Amino acid sequence: MEKGFLDKVEDNVAVRTWSEATQREKGNSLAEGYVSELWNFTVDKRLFRALAQFWNAAYSCFTFEKVDLVPTIEEYTALLRCLKIEVDRAYSRPVSVPTFFKKLMNITGMSKRWVAAQIKHKRDSKCILWKNLKDLILVHPDKKKKVDVFALSIYGLVVFPKALEHVDEAATDLFDRLDKRVTPVPAILAETFRSLNSCRRAGEEIIATSRRDDISEKKWMVILQNLQEEDVEWRAPWLLPDMILYRCGDFDWVPLLGIWGAIGYALLLVLRQYRSRQFIPTTRGLDECEFSYKGNGSKKKIREIFNAWNQTRWMKSLAAGPMTTPEYNEWWV
Repeated sequence: MEKGFLDKVEDNVAVRTWSEATQREKGNSLAEGYVSELWNFTVDKRLFRALAQFWNAAYSCFTFEKVDLVPTIEEYTALLRCLKIEVDRAYSRPVSVPTFFKKLMNITGMSKRWVAAQIKHKRDSKCILWKNLKDLILVHPDKKKKVDVFALSIYGLVVFPKALEHVDEAATDLFDRLDKRVTPVPAILAETFRSLNSCRRAGEEIIATSRRDDISEKKWMVILQNLQEEDVEWRAPWLLPDMILYRCGDFDWVPLLGIWGAIGYALLLVLRQYRSRQFIPTTRGLDECEFSYKGNGSKKKIREIFNAWNQTRWMKSLAAGPMTTPEYNEWWV
């Protein structure tokens, strides 16, 4: 597998040439009349209120004037202390999954009768109440299962929240497969984008919360709206990737499989975060990556994305030349 990775690492200049030519040939990202399918999940909107108005759902990035920022796989890999992304172990939703009942039995180690009594229905999903998991943690005789149930709660309530004070079935599917060394990084990144899209879609419904007493919401808006390139520290000092994942299979960007649906992001939009020269990214068809698992034809799309991840393309992380080019600024405006 390692040799396969190295065979597919491409030079920065070669990627730039390909990206600019492809973008000019295929055109821009969004189809006319495009509407996101994933905006209507329940999320903790308070978490994103400060930044949600600057989230560009079309390209899955923050846009502050001419400053573009986006969470990336490499950043999440470093934060979660994963050594690297092994593409053959990246989480993807199986076409056929075990029942919620069986997954809960496996994770909790409890009886059929106990598990059956805990399963609830919230909207269109099955879930389990956090209070019941908390009670189980306090009395469970198996120390390992105690830790597993607590970790499941964190995944369901913090990492992948959907219904207030409940752990959703989809979170248990990913958690149940972690002991098989499946990496959750792409799924967590996908759900970050999905949540930001949801907050952005909420628009006027998002009400401001108090922050520091000496900075009002109005002042925060002025600060964010007037960010300039020199105000941003582009590269985190703790992030030193040797390679950047920028493309998968026939996709000209990186498609991500989350736990409720799929979405794509174009890493080449924000090469400045890696101290690399920013050039024109290819984005045509980026919106085609976004779909809900409950939509028509989703199983076929899941297989296509899963297969694409087995054909990853990496570029060398290089810092060279000016941070931006006139061509990139002209394209973005």
